[in-house]
Amino acid sequence: MLLSDCYSWAKQVFGLAKLGDPRRTRRLVTLATSLAQHTGLSIVKSSQSTAEVEGAYRLIRNPSVLPEAIAEAGFIATAEEATRHPVLLALEDTTTISFSHRTASDTLGHTAPGRHTRGLLVHSVLLYAPDKAQMVGLIEQQRWSRDIVTYGKKHQRKKRPYEEKESYKWQKASEQMASRLGDTQSRVISVCDREADIWQYLDYKVRQGQRFVIRAAHDRCLEEGSLFDLPTTLSQAGSHTLSVLQKGGRAARQVKMFISYSPVELKHPYGSEKRLPMTYICCREEAESGACWHLLTSEKVESAADARVIVSYYERRWLIEEYHKAWKSGGARVEQLRMQTRDNLERMIVVLSFVAVRVLALRQGGLGEEKQNESCEQVLSPIEWKLLWVKQEGKELPKKAPNLKWAYLSLAKMGHWHDSKRTGRAGWIVIWEGWFKLQDIVEGYRLAKSLDQEI
Repeated sequence: MLLSDCYSWAKQVFGLAKLGDPRRTRRLVTLATSLAQHTGLSIVKSSQSTAEVEGAYRLIRNPSVLPEAIAEAGFIATAEEATRHPVLLALEDTTTISFSHRTASDTLGHTAPGRHTRGLLVHSVLLYAPDKAQMVGLIEQQRWSRDIVTYGKKHQRKKRPYEEKESYKWQKASEQMASRLGDTQSRVISVCDREADIWQYLDYKVRQGQRFVIRAAHDRCLEEGSLFDLPTTLSQAGSHTLSVLQKGGRAARQVKMFISYSPVELKHPYGSEKRLPMTYICCREEAESGACWHLLTSEKVESAADARVIVSYYERRWLIEEYHKAWKSGGARVEQLRMQTRDNLERMIVVLSFVAVRVLALRQGGLGEEKQNESCEQVLSPIEWKLLWVKQEGKELPKKAPNLKWAYLSLAKMGHWHDSKRTGRAGWIVIWEGWFKLQDIVEGYRLAKSLDQEI
């Protein structure tokens, strides 16, 4: 679904949207198609005609078109696609979408860390099929803002009920996801970072029989000793090679991680007799100052191989961070929106949240070993890859389309990328600079062809 042509993708994702009028649904599909074809561009620049621009703005400004209705259509499409996979990872995290234009300040709340920023907080859940290294789609998303008058009152959070706290978003996301997926939920493993290490959330997952892998943030008490002291009492059960990506001043490297595991029962933090049974996995470098992951999981682990599978699931969590980049700045550029009201912003934010999943899937196709040798026509039209070939290779066209890896690297090079760090991985900015340049070339080619036909 994600790698189909733009119109087929948009129709499958938004074609069943219940917006009160079938004409609005058709307009939504047209808008999503244009935004997917011209990722990162505004409505005006991505539309093909003045009538299309006017229709798109009427849709975005229509108070009868609810952002929740747009999103629900996409969630239903994802739920349908999810039935085709035996195991699914629900990768989830929270991010902030900040807007700098002055008109947004009247309708949006503050975002951390400063009260002078305005925007929304968003919690998203992506479904990913690990057996095929394939993005499945967005299954849940919550959007909210913080009231300006509540700024600086974090110290009062212990007095509020759990259901009224922002941390309740984790449980709410699981509830919504389970409601949409039905029986498919039994195949889903939630993969979360340390922010999700909340007693109430862990209790909910255990009670509901929902599967999870969560990185522990708290050194919780056990019947004897504490969680983070446990590795000193466990024997090593094997090792796992972890690929640490280059980031900032840190060089990319391959790290050998040693694994140990044990069933545990977590004690209640406030003295209750309740215990939560689960499996603990420690994955750490040999050096004391090296990386160390304390993972809690619902999955039974009976061998080092089982433990390595769980660790590999947690490694996929970084894809949700890549999704945020694709959505906010690297592809869909949602933070560049200039709508003047929150309602209009939310409608576009939701549409672009699904466009960003497609962007991520396209980029991962050129990165992942499982996909990089497949045809680049999953991403580029015949005209696009042929013009890219002429521009980058400067030699006779091949008889069949080159692979996805070639397309990924060629677009990056067109965006003036040089693999100076020898990682073979290009950033979002250079990829999309290359993409925009290619679209200019394609547009010029089509214009020249139409002029030739007229002459």
